[in-house]
Amino acid sequence: MNIPFREDSKFCSFFPRSKSFLAIFVAILLSTCSLTWAQDSTAAAGAAAAAPAGGGDAAKGETLFKNNCAQCHAASDERVVGPGLKGATTRNNIAWLTKWVHNSQAVIASGDPYAVKIYNEYSKAQMTSFPNLSEDDIKGIFAYIDNAASAPAPAAAAAGGAPAAGAAQSSGPSDLFMIVLVALVVVMLLVLGVLVVIVTILSKAVAGDEGAAKGDFMTRFGASLKRIAGDPAIRSATLWIFVLLVIKATLDGAYSVGVQQGYAPKQPITFSHKLHAGEYKIDCNYCHTGVNRGKSAHIPSANICMNCHGVIKKESPEIQKIYTSIENNTPIEWVRVHNLPDLAYFNHSQHVNVAGLECENCHGDIAKMEVVQQRSSLTMGWCIDCHRKTDVNTKDNKYYDKLVQLHASDSKEALKVADIGGLECSKCHY
Repeated sequence: MNIPFREDSKFCSFFPRSKSFLAIFVAILLSTCSLTWAQDSTAAAGAAAAAPAGGGDAAKGETLFKNNCAQCHAASDERVVGPGLKGATTRNNIAWLTKWVHNSQAVIASGDPYAVKIYNEYSKAQMTSFPNLSEDDIKGIFAYIDNAASAPAPAAAAAGGAPAAGAAQSSGPSDLFMIVLVALVVVMLLVLGVLVVIVTILSKAVAGDEGAAKGDFMTRFGASLKRIAGDPAIRSATLWIFVLLVIKATLDGAYSVGVQQGYAPKQPITFSHKLHAGEYKIDCNYCHTGVNRGKSAHIPSANICMNCHGVIKKESPEIQKIYTSIENNTPIEWVRVHNLPDLAYFNHSQHVNVAGLECENCHGDIAKMEVVQQRSSLTMGWCIDCHRKTDVNTKDNKYYDKLVQLHASDSKEALKVADIGGLECSKCHY
């Protein structure tokens, strides 16, 4: 059967326009991606351009600020015990600030108008003098403050105090899924274009409509969209894509139920693990006394804090909260960060004493955390994966000698926790 090919048919006019339409679509898609990348690059460049101000060592200043100033002052304009320090270098020069930090009472006694104003505004509270801080130290502190003030505001935290970006798991479709989906849509559009061309050829061949009105581009385009919308195959494919997206979003949401990764609640007392465990190298076992002896690591009581703070930083407002707790005979209501469901059994002493695991294996690098947050997901899959990969610590432990021999007779691989019942349901669920 010979199908006549007519130069004036709609196919001849549609085909180049269909190629133009697809080219425009691809160009829009690529330009959107380019704009997104350009925005990311601009934001990154802006972040990189931000540099510490004040002429001092901001990194050193951060440590000095947190050790000496953070109890009474914020690096923002928030009022704590004393005024917020944001913009302090614009209100006074560094020479004045140095005198104030070294001996604020001397500056007030000299009759300095601004010093007297601040003194009266804050109920004549006397600021602690820091004569041991050098001028370079003070420059570093205010460089850190200026740097913190100029940094972009972090994204709003998710409900429950979890960071909205980076730490928490995404509840939407994964990146790989979206890439595959976009690729499928592009392929479908290409197939659709071919189908339209074929249908046009066949319809013209059968109908023999040589005198059909050409019309303008928008009229033909609208007619093509109506034919596409009326195609059962297109409607079915669109419906299935929508259903798949809904199912994927539902599964992602279901898997994230109960997962608190990134959770970092505000505590009743501002306690810095970075300072105590990091800078001062205080052993975790000193405060969390149960980690080697039982199921729970224990939250430290006020008397443990007072072993040091009975003589150190007694005047700090945060330390005064500990004194108040003791005087009122009420416990400090710390907010628990890491919490397993009641149906799961976990024993700290078994993992620390027998397995020889460090705290960082599950809790992350605590020594670098100003505010402790849940770094691991602590899901069943996460625990099982660890049991499958972790070698049993059999050194100097005769309990495992027979197990090692039996395992070696059947396998050349190292003895894993999974090989000694680490995947049995009753090990964790009772």
